[in-house]
Amino acid sequence: MDRGTVHALVGENGAGKSTLMKILYGMQRPDEGTIRIDGQQVALHSPADAIARGIGMVHQHFMLADNLTVLENTVLGAERLHGIGGRARRRIAELSDAYGLGIRADALVEDLGVADRQRVEILKALYRGARTLILDEPTAVLVPQEVDALFDNLRELKSEGLTVVFISHKLGEVLSVADAITVIRRGTTVASLLPHETSPRELAELMVGSELPSAETRESTVTEEPMLRVTGLRLSATDPDGAVRDVLDGISFTIHKGEVLGIAGVEGNGQAELVEAVMGMSAPSGGTLTLDGEDITHTPTRRRREAGIGHIPEDRHRHGLLLDAPLWENRILGHVTERPNTKGRFLGVRGAPELLDLGGARRDADRVVAEYDVRTPGIEVTAASLSGGNQQKFIVGREMSHHPKLLIAAHPTRGVDVGAQAQIWDQIRAARREGLAVLLISADLDELIGLSDTLRVMYRGRLVADADPATVTPEELGSAMTGAADGHLAADPSPHGTPPHGTPPHGTPPDGDPADDDPPDDAPSDQVTVEDVPLDEVPLDGTSSDGGSSDAGPSDGGPANGASSDGGPANGASSDGGPSDGGAGSGTAGAREQGSGASGSGTSGSGASDSGASGSGASGPGTSDSGTSDSGASDSGASDSGDGGAA
Repeated sequence: MDRGTVHALVGENGAGKSTLMKILYGMQRPDEGTIRIDGQQVALHSPADAIARGIGMVHQHFMLADNLTVLENTVLGAERLHGIGGRARRRIAELSDAYGLGIRADALVEDLGVADRQRVEILKALYRGARTLILDEPTAVLVPQEVDALFDNLRELKSEGLTVVFISHKLGEVLSVADAITVIRRGTTVASLLPHETSPRELAELMVGSELPSAETRESTVTEEPMLRVTGLRLSATDPDGAVRDVLDGISFTIHKGEVLGIAGVEGNGQAELVEAVMGMSAPSGGTLTLDGEDITHTPTRRRREAGIGHIPEDRHRHGLLLDAPLWENRILGHVTERPNTKGRFLGVRGAPELLDLGGARRDADRVVAEYDVRTPGIEVTAASLSGGNQQKFIVGREMSHHPKLLIAAHPTRGVDVGAQAQIWDQIRAARREGLAVLLISADLDELIGLSDTLRVMYRGRLVADADPATVTPEELGSAMTGAADGHLAADPSPHGTPPHGTPPHGTPPDGDPADDDPPDDAPSDQVTVEDVPLDEVPLDGTSSDGGSSDAGPSDGGPANGASSDGGPANGASSDGGPSDGGAGSGTAGAREQGSGASGSGTSGSGASDSGASGSGASGPGTSDSGTSDSGASDSGASDSGDGGAA
């Protein structure tokens, strides 16, 4: 790698990319070979050696202490550089401003979303004086505008002599930002290329021996039978300063059998809290949830699992796996009461403990490994020993093995190679043809547009826009995600125009609720619903024409931001039991019924993340108060007695 360049490293999952980077960062020692930095041969025995040589690394799975602030995480181990007080704070502010990182030194890391955590990791490396920066999957959680901003920063760093090692599975991005590309397969270099000499298709074939997959879904399998109906869902959280804020503000939508509903949004705008509410990990403060005709608003997480909800979590390390446990034990996680993991109740007595079928779990773990091409020496190795992409394939295989009725897929292909992407997409399409309903949350806009039958945009806890996946572009979707656009994003919002591909017939709007549905029972008497007013007559500030508020949320002709009737802000604060991915945020509070708005800002709550167990602050029947575990499952989620549910 030449000084002052961006060098991309690409390869399939398990090819050795992360292992190579760990060697360069001193986390793992090579068996043989040499490393030269600025022409001098070096031996890197620890990350401290690498840092001393000017090497910084942002890992795919971040190395941060959740219970510490950004300032404390940044100075940890580097106290001698600028101390731990005012000088360190000023240096952090300088770096944050210089590179547009938007970092607040006093924010708790546990309150930050994935994108903000990534920026903290970049800040840590720059703070330590890195001259060579290793970025492992840095764009996995960014919208197109944020990717462009990151690439502008990389070019600026490059112009100042910084060398960047860029690891990514997004081949279009690799070609746009890299000065040189190295392709590795199964631990061996197979090609060294210049971007202008190759194409995404050629890179894909070099990596995995197949063409670049497409997420496009051509046929519609959407039925008229609702699988999940969410009506007026609200979730409140209390900030450290005591202020109560809405992190979900009047969310309403319906997913039909055979339908994929895609939710687009920048990390921290309520997507994680929506998943927690649907999974039963947080008790909603208002609204209802109905699964296949059954009210599950206060049903425990385990019962929801048993009723047919599958869950691919956003963060596989924190919420999807027991990293120190073997793969076959991870096969049981979240499905402890379901076959093939159980033999049934002891002596067949109702209420008796479940008997685990360890042999069945082992056999099925072998099947998942084989069917989903999980690269592993065997099922006895720990989950931590697998590459990130292979961990993801195992989780997808585990969840799909139970033939769910509803699949909550949060970033299902994050960190996986193009071959594994194609396999996961095919699995979702196949299950969708069999009637699977999917709630898809993803930062990959091509994936969202390609797989979704219906698209909604979430911004500050509200559904603010909808789009036709057949016509919307990633740029238009990204603009709506950042709050720059709202309403209906398709070119022709006329109700008489051609419906989006996959939209249910008979004039059903994008939220899936029939056009003649009555407003919620608790709606104000003067509430104007989106069905009553043509698109060109609906104000976009959340107020009705007579001054009353509308909290119906957006629909094909609805108000853009579905303002709250009670004035509750939606600013990314965390729920009682889960953090807001976006950390601190400032947002416009919902318009009050008289039409007056209020604005507020505040940090997210410091509750537990969206692990398998309900957060300790959650209340209401059916929730578990057993706390959470970093591994993604509470004890109650993997035993007979708890209802917390794992993963």
